[in-house]
Amino acid sequence: MDFSIAQRSIFFFVLLPTLLSAQYTDVINSNRPGRAVSAYAVGKGVAQAEVGLFYEQQDNVDLNSDSNIFGTDYALRYGLLFEELEINLEGSFMSQNITYPDFGIEGNLTNFSRNRLGLKYLVYDPYKNPERNKPNLYSWRANNVFQWKNLIPAVSLYGGANFLFGDNPFYPGDPSLSYRGGVNTQSRLSPRVVLISNIAYDRIGTDFPEWRYALSVTHAFRDPRWSIFVEGQGISGDRYSDIILRTGVARLINPDFQADFHLGSGFKNSPSRIFAVLGFSYRLDFHKDQMKAIDEQPSGQNGSIKKNANKRKSKKDRKKEKDDIDF
Repeated sequence: MDFSIAQRSIFFFVLLPTLLSAQYTDVINSNRPGRAVSAYAVGKGVAQAEVGLFYEQQDNVDLNSDSNIFGTDYALRYGLLFEELEINLEGSFMSQNITYPDFGIEGNLTNFSRNRLGLKYLVYDPYKNPERNKPNLYSWRANNVFQWKNLIPAVSLYGGANFLFGDNPFYPGDPSLSYRGGVNTQSRLSPRVVLISNIAYDRIGTDFPEWRYALSVTHAFRDPRWSIFVEGQGISGDRYSDIILRTGVARLINPDFQADFHLGSGFKNSPSRIFAVLGFSYRLDFHKDQMKAIDEQPSGQNGSIKKNANKRKSKKDRKKEKDDIDF
């Protein structure tokens, strides 16, 4: 059945609060594109993979070096035990070809620039209150205008550990194990606009810990399969500091598969950074299978319906029915 834009909008406005009232959603919940992560978990029983292929050009004025970098980002996410909890493994593996023209020297650095295992737990979800999220069926404007209450975000806490393998050239002298803690928030500014913010203290236990910040705004088009985002990320540490801007687009291929593309750039010239990323996200939705299994269970004792249960009536019940009929 085909729906007009107005009809699709009505369905969107009416159903969105329901979809946002729980961790699990009918369509994939991906942290791509960008580096800002959602406050929400993927949902109990959902296994999800997010992969990106990137190319980056770096020029360092201080060292007079040029670099070409190829690599892959990855994230494996799983809804663990209950809806609010997620375990995830995320990181980046890259190969950096670096050249020093003044000295005629070339080299290659290859290893993980990021490799982290962690847990994310949703501690507050404003959309769990159904009264707060009832749409106004009589006013399109009331459902679309900015409201201050929409700034109240969902909040999750993150705790994880960074791992280094071998003699990592990107973190010389660092221990093989360090830690990360953070807070993630997510607000729905309007039915089509979502604001995500992250703050984290990373590489705890090393000589070069760093603060990381991210602020991301995502806007969905009238065709909700398409969305765009703009993101700012700040990194502050003794080893490396920069502000990075990203922008890109995501396309929902089907409820379990998303493709994305984005570009980004840094502000510093030591090094300067320009990069492009192509990514994909896919989930195995065992949560839906669990819900189907519950719905399809027959009722009755031990999940079964006794044969002729409705036909068995006591003499007293039959007599009462007869008396009722006579009356």
